[in-house]
Amino acid sequence: MSFLVEYTDPKWRDLNMRELHVDEAYMYLQSHYGAHSYLYTLSDECYTCPYTKVKALPAAALASASASLEPLKLSSANALSFKIYAHDQGRYAYDNVTSLCELRRIELQEFGVYNLTLLSNGSCNFAVDKPGVPINYAFLSVFLLVTALLVLLKLVSCTWKRYRYDEAAAAADSIGDAAAKATQRKRLRSLDTFRGLSIVLMIFVNSGGGGYNWIEHAAWNGLHLADIVFPSFLWIMGVCIPLSIKAQLGRGISKSRICLRILWRACKLFAIGLCLNSTYGPQLEQLRLMGVLQRFGIAYLIVGVLHTLCSRRDQLSPQRAWQRAIYDICLFSGEFAVLLALIAGYLGLTFGLNVPGCPRGYLGPGGKSNNAANPHCIGGAAGYIDLLVLSNNHIYQHPTAKYIYDSTAFDPEGIFGCLLSVVQTLFGAFAGVTLLVHATWQSRLKRWLLCATVLGLLGGALCGFSKEQGIIPVNKNLWSLSFVFVTVALALVLLSLLYYVIDVRQVWSGYPFTECGMNAIIMYVGHTVMHKMLPWHWRIASMNTHFLLLLESVWNTLLWVGIALYLDARQFYYSL
Repeated sequence: MSFLVEYTDPKWRDLNMRELHVDEAYMYLQSHYGAHSYLYTLSDECYTCPYTKVKALPAAALASASASLEPLKLSSANALSFKIYAHDQGRYAYDNVTSLCELRRIELQEFGVYNLTLLSNGSCNFAVDKPGVPINYAFLSVFLLVTALLVLLKLVSCTWKRYRYDEAAAAADSIGDAAAKATQRKRLRSLDTFRGLSIVLMIFVNSGGGGYNWIEHAAWNGLHLADIVFPSFLWIMGVCIPLSIKAQLGRGISKSRICLRILWRACKLFAIGLCLNSTYGPQLEQLRLMGVLQRFGIAYLIVGVLHTLCSRRDQLSPQRAWQRAIYDICLFSGEFAVLLALIAGYLGLTFGLNVPGCPRGYLGPGGKSNNAANPHCIGGAAGYIDLLVLSNNHIYQHPTAKYIYDSTAFDPEGIFGCLLSVVQTLFGAFAGVTLLVHATWQSRLKRWLLCATVLGLLGGALCGFSKEQGIIPVNKNLWSLSFVFVTVALALVLLSLLYYVIDVRQVWSGYPFTECGMNAIIMYVGHTVMHKMLPWHWRIASMNTHFLLLLESVWNTLLWVGIALYLDARQFYYSL
């Protein structure tokens, strides 16, 4: 059963296996070649990159044939390609130089031990010395542990209730539950469930997500689980804006007062985000100005004020069926005009702005991508505008692309990306208008799924239905147009499913995500402030397995879910 927790022997021959981290393996190097040679490697994750120098191999005459060099630590997260050159190519090796040998390996496993030998004739030989361990069984292990814990808690709860049973209190609770259910029917629980699911996933991925590559943010292009969370949160915020504004207008509140409330809330979001950026020290000269909550604040301000100004106090539904079918589009025509203008402005600047030293319309990560042709061009126009407005000291210094592409600083929540973040929120607002205009659940689902299909196809066409090809690849760092279309389509499909299951068929109440969604801001700020603190986070030894990392991430997430449930039981709800 050791495979369930990624166990491996502490020692393998002369190697200390405990020194390896997650997704790492050892590789012995040996050379029988008559002259010096040089090993270069390339990960599949680094698209259009040159090979990077790893180690110089001495000539066979300088060492005994049986002696091996110090073993290398390799990443097993992605397939690796190896090339050995007869001459030193510098830091990077390009395809215009012939290598002695080359090979590619996709079967590298965590905690494996491998041998790469350069033979006397210049050919390579690769062998497995010790097989690695499977890493995906950790999900099963953690699931079984969490299930056992929840069952135990349920038994304790039932025992406690039976011991403390009070007939009068039970009757009062029953009445209270009935009243709560009656109130909940007036509120679409699927919206809170969607928001709660988003915040729970955000806490999980921010806790490391078990160290799995497909859960963490994509290095540049592509769509991983972590890349879906933030846009989904923005989108559901947009869905709720028309509902909130209509309710305020119905109470006779003036539009100017609503706009002031929106401005005040946006300022609070921005200020909290700025404070969270100072968690590791409030050094003003290097304080990051933008962030997740800052982008929330900007998008909420623009979309909230715009929709308030475009809203009508009294909306009379048309009599004709075809007019009612497009009435939500007619009501949203002003917002659609702004949405199209923002997209046009984004595309114009992205592909038209002259960025010094960079190709026009560049969308790459800079660094060593494209054979290191544009090392200082990360993000193209987006990166350039953020540098001009914010300066290098006030943007994010550790983008994911830095560790794969050797890129420079880049802020994935920068100024320029706010343009399409507003578009993302506007798409959410249109889904909210659909809720208000269409009275039947069938018409709502038809509109949402139709929009999801159209936007999904548009996003697929822009990215060429591939990760790296297409006019505009799906890219969360750039908040690209294809990224907006694809994530909005996914959000529409998910909301449609939740709406049908929770509000239409009522086969699930949304528990426990609904309760999380009703205190999302507390969960977000709390998990950020309490990062690396007991009891939410802990460390055991080197934490070098996916099992331990996943267990810690799930533990942290479940604690915050428990806090949300406690606050709901106390009927404590906080919003800005």
